Amino acid sequence: MLTVSDTRAASDDRSGETLVQRLTDAGHVLADRAIVTDDREKIVERLRAWCADTGVDVVISTGGTGLTGRDVTVEAHRDVYEKEIDAFGTVFTMVSMNKIGTSAVQSRACGGVAHGTYLFALPGSPGACKDAWDEILSLQLDYRHRPCNFVEIFPRLDEHRRRK
Repeated sequence: MLTVSDTRAASDDRSGETLVQRLTDAGHVLADRAIVTDDREKIVERLRAWCADTGVDVVISTGGTGLTGRDVTVEAHRDVYEKEIDAFGTVFTMVSMNKIGTSAVQSRACGGVAHGTYLFALPGSPGACKDAWDEILSLQLDYRHRPCNFVEIFPRLDEHRRRK
């Protein structure tokens, strides 16, 4: 769980705490948690380190997905992705439209896959994190969700690396 912020610390990271609470309540194990500044290289470094860790299946970041000059989380994620999950941003926008109307256009939430690890970049508001978890990620990270889910294809995410 990664929070991207120039101003947050562990004591006031409400979005990060929202995600940690929800994922642990759903029975998932939090492998690690960090806060990094809005610095593209630092974000990339942290994402790549977690992708290289066999104990990490999913990385969720919060913050830095907006339109300001300091918002570089999306670019950092895309530096790491092998494949982008294009529909994640679309579905997040649809969910957001029901909550905040046309203000949803200001989010650049995204998702992708790298080195057999799912990565998702969410906005830095607790409400956006709740919406993304409750209406998308909690379902896709549950092997019981039908007709399909992210969990059932975990073993195949890095199959291209095993081919000879």
